[in-house]
Amino acid sequence: MTEIRRLDVLRFLERVQLRDLARTRQWIAAEEQREAERIRGERNRPPAPDWLIEQGLAGRDPVYVHAGGCHMAGKRSRGVTQDQACLALHEGVNACPHCHPDTPLGMLD
Repeated sequence: MTEIRRLDVLRFLERVQLRDLARTRQWIAAEEQREAERIRGERNRPPAPDWLIEQGLAGRDPVYVHAGGCHMAGKRSRGVTQDQACLALHEGVNACPHCHPDTPLGMLD
């Protein structure tokens, strides 16, 4: 049997470590790319609407008018203009009892 020299073992160790370093650098590059895409997505995200109308369960009749960013606005909410929000309130759609969009819209009774 041939004798394993210390130098051969160290060179083998070096190859293993270089392979591990290359793999780690690939992981870093992939993570940097994901982070860049996340930041780009945040920058390109359209602004949140100022006003929302929440549709009922059947998706037909509106049930609430919300101020944009209201934490109580449900998944069935869609962004609307200020005029559409005012019209909805005027037509009897309830103002959200949490964000009170009727106050900034000047629609208080």
